[in-house]
Amino acid sequence: MNAAVEDPVAALPSVERTEILVIGAGPAGSVAAAMLCKRGRQVLMIERQQFPRFSIGESLLPQSMEYIEAAGLLQDVVEAGFQHKNGAAFVHGTATTAFDFRDKFSPGWGTTYQVQRADFDNVLARGAERMGTTLRFGDEVLAVRPGEQPSVDVRRPDGSEYRIEADFILDASGFARLLPRLLELESPSNFPVRGAIFCHVRDHIPMGAGFDRNKILITTHPEHIDVWYWTIPFSNGCCSLGVVAEPAFFERYEGDNLQKLQAIVAEDPNLSRLMANAEWAVLPVRTITGYSANVRSLWGPGYALLGNAGEFLDPVFSSGVTIAFKSAQLASDCLARRYAGEQVDWEAEFSVPLRAGVKTFRRFVEAWYQGGFQKIIYHPHQQPEVRRMISSILAGYAWDTDNPYVDDPSGRRMRVLEELCSA
Repeated sequence: MNAAVEDPVAALPSVERTEILVIGAGPAGSVAAAMLCKRGRQVLMIERQQFPRFSIGESLLPQSMEYIEAAGLLQDVVEAGFQHKNGAAFVHGTATTAFDFRDKFSPGWGTTYQVQRADFDNVLARGAERMGTTLRFGDEVLAVRPGEQPSVDVRRPDGSEYRIEADFILDASGFARLLPRLLELESPSNFPVRGAIFCHVRDHIPMGAGFDRNKILITTHPEHIDVWYWTIPFSNGCCSLGVVAEPAFFERYEGDNLQKLQAIVAEDPNLSRLMANAEWAVLPVRTITGYSANVRSLWGPGYALLGNAGEFLDPVFSSGVTIAFKSAQLASDCLARRYAGEQVDWEAEFSVPLRAGVKTFRRFVEAWYQGGFQKIIYHPHQQPEVRRMISSILAGYAWDTDNPYVDDPSGRRMRVLEELCSA
């Protein structure tokens, strides 16, 4: 009796076809999907995890609101009840300053929100679905084949597998960095390795304590200029509280991560005062190390990298979500021109403009850790117009080349300002 011969066609996974495949339903993926649906494109968005799920990056910048509005998701976000945000406050010992993002050089939004990302990301993903995106949770990409007709192999939650063929793939997988890993695109970041310990606390900060819940609070460690804390208030009476430092700094402290975080917070008098009545670890303490990332290229044959899948700098100025949204807007514009029959130069029309804003944020991040930017913001005699220019960049307007501190590719203007404030 002859053995049964397996039909090679029947052995192939089922194949599905879409115009645009978006991998990852975080902010970059959802905004890109919604923008493309508004333009009449067929979009399938798959997400490995189930929503809602925790993510870091909870303080938005006003520039983000422009992209949320353009994607048709503004009402979804406004009605979600997130904490209003109008600026950023800074403290280093007895030195304090605050920026109101409504008082800025660049035109555009001056307010935004501070969000629990589990809820925020779910709001955006469901909004993209409302706009026409086909949304699937629990689907994991196993392999990717770039090219003129790219495709991916996917595993469903039940373990079965299928293939998706697309005209184009947008990788919005965030810190999972799916395509950079699978296609060996990763490139070392030139930032020092840093880490963060963080959690949510029910803060019980009383009214009149000198804490503005409409602003993120960024505190420099009393003794270490390159160690800083974030305090991000939410609308439910909780705060996200974290500390960022190089790994060797955390090794000085004994105990588990909660004990380390509490000990480091106790070293700052103002934070100790604010957190005197706090209920700690409303959400579990988490850590992240070596988060800065880069890639050799932000695009390739049949794909582009969005947000953290391409590059992540540092959390100090909350630029991550804004960069993610900007990448979504640029990619959706490029794809709209492609479907209109135009030739698209992804390097010139996607990568170069995206990296220009990232470079602006990078100059500010580097100056922060070196201490020069801190001298600028705490200087007692600030010129109002220069302050508004800085406020614009802190508000996310890192692509406004009318701002002299954006249109400063060499960083000379920033260095001169640092020198003046150091004199």
